[in-house]
Amino acid sequence: MKPAYESNPIIDKLPAHLRQFIKPQNYDDYSAIDQAVWRYVMRKNVDYLSKVAHESYVKGLQLTGISIDHIPNMYGMNRILKEIGWAAVAVDGFIPPSAFMEFQAFNVLVIASDIRQLEHIEYTPAPDIIHEGAGHAPIIANPEYAEYLRRFGEIGCKAISSAKDYELYEAVRHLSIIKEAPGTPEEDIEKAEKHIETLQQNMGVPSEMALIRNLHWWTVEYGLIGTVEDPKIYGAGLLSSIGESAWCMTDKVAKQPYNIDAAHQSFDITKPQPQLFVTPDFAHLSLVLEEFANTMALRRGGLTGIQKLIDSKALGTIELSTGLQISGVFNKVISKDGNPIYFQTTGKTALSNREKELVGHGIENHPEGFGSPIGKLKGINLAIEDMSPRDLSAYDIHENEHVTLEFEGGIKVSGEIITGTRNLQGKILLISFKDCTVTHGDDILFRPEWGIFDMAVGKEIISAFSGPADVTSFDLVTHVPSETTIKVDKSPERLRLETLYQQIRDYREGANRTISRHKVLEEVIENYPNDWLLSVELYELAKNNGDDDFAKDIFAHLESVKLHRPEIGHLIDGGLKLVNKNQIV
Repeated sequence: MKPAYESNPIIDKLPAHLRQFIKPQNYDDYSAIDQAVWRYVMRKNVDYLSKVAHESYVKGLQLTGISIDHIPNMYGMNRILKEIGWAAVAVDGFIPPSAFMEFQAFNVLVIASDIRQLEHIEYTPAPDIIHEGAGHAPIIANPEYAEYLRRFGEIGCKAISSAKDYELYEAVRHLSIIKEAPGTPEEDIEKAEKHIETLQQNMGVPSEMALIRNLHWWTVEYGLIGTVEDPKIYGAGLLSSIGESAWCMTDKVAKQPYNIDAAHQSFDITKPQPQLFVTPDFAHLSLVLEEFANTMALRRGGLTGIQKLIDSKALGTIELSTGLQISGVFNKVISKDGNPIYFQTTGKTALSNREKELVGHGIENHPEGFGSPIGKLKGINLAIEDMSPRDLSAYDIHENEHVTLEFEGGIKVSGEIITGTRNLQGKILLISFKDCTVTHGDDILFRPEWGIFDMAVGKEIISAFSGPADVTSFDLVTHVPSETTIKVDKSPERLRLETLYQQIRDYREGANRTISRHKVLEEVIENYPNDWLLSVELYELAKNNGDDDFAKDIFAHLESVKLHRPEIGHLIDGGLKLVNKNQIV
């Protein structure tokens, strides 16, 4: 079946469980008001950010084909992004953090294709095309930063979450949806914000995903670069917020050197950030990332690693010292002296080696769970995985014979060996038994009537991480968002206002010069007295055409709007200042 979006070789490499999040951009859905919001933010940002953003930002706008005057068409962006080895896809708002990071690992930029309302022009907690397209995309044109982003995705998608992490994700997604939906009662927004606050205060010990999300926030989203005394902006959240990009440069926002401690600094998505972290350069970001990765179960394994998977109650994988990977939902571990000696999964389980499922060991072969001892045999210094055929014979471990294997941890496996499974290097990964009983003291862990017992071979767990080893082992195309972004039917008044915006847009771009700008202003004053952005655009045209009298009329109207809506006065002043500045230039 042909996808509903335009693909390319980079997007084609995405596994099905990531492609399920992609949606078409539907460029025609953007109204002239949406285009005006994009243009206002971009003109303000480029004017200001050219002074305070990292040099890669302005260069990146050109390299990624992002226009100041038009919301980017993702398909056009992709034709340019492929030159730097990246691609972009549209999604519906927030997607699960692990999926977001995995997209990055495939060099794919996730862009929420919706755009913020005019009422939220300065900042929105919801991801939108201004944040993603104008914030993230330009900086990835810097090769060193792009590699950091890819590597972050590669490591981040392996981070183990907690059940509370997903609850928080759903709460943040809900808030972002209702806050951007026109007409949402203020009490509903306050309730959603309170719920997030309560969750954040009761998360318990932060999971790996929570910690690495903090690093992502303080770098990719809200990062500064340079020195604490003279920082520049590179974080997408700052690059896309005309309010916070200015606020963050003031002394009211504390600046701290970026290091691994940022992983333990939480953030509040609903408020401006009280402190930010400054990295000396992009290379330092990668050093901190690797330092953090060294603390993860991905690299440490052991009892702590498998316990994190059990606590997560989600699909995860452990890798043994032989390279055997067991993927499933882990529900039990027996330990001794701080080391795991037996593990158990519940439900569908798959066994793999080097991220490829072993033949005959998919979920259909292990539908009700998988358990196995870990470690060395009692009294034998040589681990099973290191035994040659001669060693196996010396220790009376023969196929088609009944053997009893007693492990150092106290697990006993007694049954008839059917066969063994080795990897390409000849190392034993599995030993299969029939008529097998597995015990730990008085506890029976496996009974003969349960069928074949496949014993995993490995003296230790060297890695534990989120998700399956082989993504094709499980049906992961099951994500159904609890709610989608809200599309409100537009009133006739709203549609008429959009028409007026479109007329002025057509006039500015030369598509229709017969429009009477004076009549448009009259209609705005009469029917849309609270709208300000269209009048700013009219003021720009008047000044550009040398029509000073008309500009004075518009200015007088905008002063009136400011009196009735003082909260947007700085937005009007900012727009007029930019017009007048360009006139002087």
